Amino acid sequence: MTPTPAPRRIWLCADDYGMSSGVNRAIRELIDKKRINATSVMVVGPAAGRAESAALTQALATNPDCAIGLHATLTAPFAPLTLYFRPLDGGRFLPLNAMLRLSLLRRLDPDMMQSELAAQLAAFHELFGRAPDYVDGHQHVQLFPQVRDAFLTAVKDAAPGAWVRQCGRARPLARRLDTPKALLLDTLSASFRARCGRAGVACNPAFAGAYDMVRGGDFAAAMAGFLDGLPEGGLVMCHPGFVDDTLIGLDDVTTQRERELAFLASDDFPRLLAANNLTLERS
Repeated sequence: MTPTPAPRRIWLCADDYGMSSGVNRAIRELIDKKRINATSVMVVGPAAGRAESAALTQALATNPDCAIGLHATLTAPFAPLTLYFRPLDGGRFLPLNAMLRLSLLRRLDPDMMQSELAAQLAAFHELFGRAPDYVDGHQHVQLFPQVRDAFLTAVKDAAPGAWVRQCGRARPLARRLDTPKALLLDTLSASFRARCGRAGVACNPAFAGAYDMVRGGDFAAAMAGFLDGLPEGGLVMCHPGFVDDTLIGLDDVTTQRERELAFLASDDFPRLLAANNLTLERS
């Protein structure tokens, strides 16, 4: 009889810790239940102060398999930590589409990008007393031209032991032509991975989790697709949360966060992991 292979360990990362107290509380509940094993902290968020950071540290103490990272943020409606960051719109970062367009046109200032990212890494260290385990980007901004080199330089300087998130999927090309957003991430990630290799910065081998969160839909079915064929060390992003007034004022994705939370907290989720021979435990 052929022995059953050992479960493949993956990362399930809850983004946006620090966006609102409702998002934070949901993430901590999933850490306590050991239903996620990573969360990314948005240090420029309104709920990223010392009390919320201390609560996260306390939650991590109950789940040693869980890592914490920096959710580097360069898009609206958030504001920079550095005084002279540009371009801005009313004192805040530009919206996602505007940032992407300027990066493609090579009209950003890489030095300003690097300074802001360094400030966010320093803020993370101030809150948690150490460098992040990994670094990713809100709305995948780390993949953008001009931003990506500044991002990798800032990470190497402030968190040399950290790995970073790339967003390319581990699927044959014939299965990639389904979601425009995911296809864009595949394209941007190819260059990002090459830069990681040249810089000597580790990154996850595969990524999943991109879908239309604004329209919502069946998250259980989406998660089944994300986990299908995911290799050892692959990463799935998720966005659980409780809806509160702060979240409503900052983000278009609200009630879908509660749907994600409900599935991840349910008994169906560990059964789905087992069916795919995956684990969130450290090897």
